[in-house]
Amino acid sequence: MNEFDQPVGDPVPGWASAPLPSADVLSGRFCALERLDPDRHAVDLYAAYASASDDRAWTYMAFGPFLSFESYYQWSVAAADSPDPRHYALTDAATGRALGTLALMRHDPANGVIEVGSIVLSHVLQRTAAATEAQFLLMRYVFEDLGYRRYEWKCDSLNEPSRKAAERLGFTYEGTFRQALVYKGRNRDTAWFALTEKEWPAVRAAFETWLNPANFDTQGRQRKNLQTR
Repeated sequence: MNEFDQPVGDPVPGWASAPLPSADVLSGRFCALERLDPDRHAVDLYAAYASASDDRAWTYMAFGPFLSFESYYQWSVAAADSPDPRHYALTDAATGRALGTLALMRHDPANGVIEVGSIVLSHVLQRTAAATEAQFLLMRYVFEDLGYRRYEWKCDSLNEPSRKAAERLGFTYEGTFRQALVYKGRNRDTAWFALTEKEWPAVRAAFETWLNPANFDTQGRQRKNLQTR
């Protein structure tokens, strides 16, 4: 309560604006996140996306699918030049091939809020340790290196795989913004999820337990599921 007997939020002592993301490489055991470079990554990325049996990966994206390498390359040039979203290529640690992209976006350093989005993982990455580790690498960077207070995940409310992924990774559903966007000629109701710095230590411990080499058999298959809740 303040001096007027009004309820107010908890104090945030010593808070100062967080820095903007600037890392060019975040490395893990299964993958690395490298700042998107069209000349280094676009060929691998387009090949990985083009090898899918259909275009379902693009249904809920504001961009794509790309009918030619040239059109994808042009998109990647613009994406690489963008400071916000800041796009990263997800590269496989064993082969060095780029197999997907994701971005830190909607930077709000004054309030310590940032979002992960524009996630396009090729079918090669689906249900792999690399895909999960990539999310952990970004979370750890945002909370521990940059000191953000809130990490957001938003998706089309009809995108059930994305909603399930957010919950598996430790995000909390906070509500749906109705008629939030129009994209590809369709309405989008946006589901909001977030993870806060107070929740991060428990989520980090869950990731570290899951990523422990002992949790994988000789074929690289997980022994126990990720349990962030």
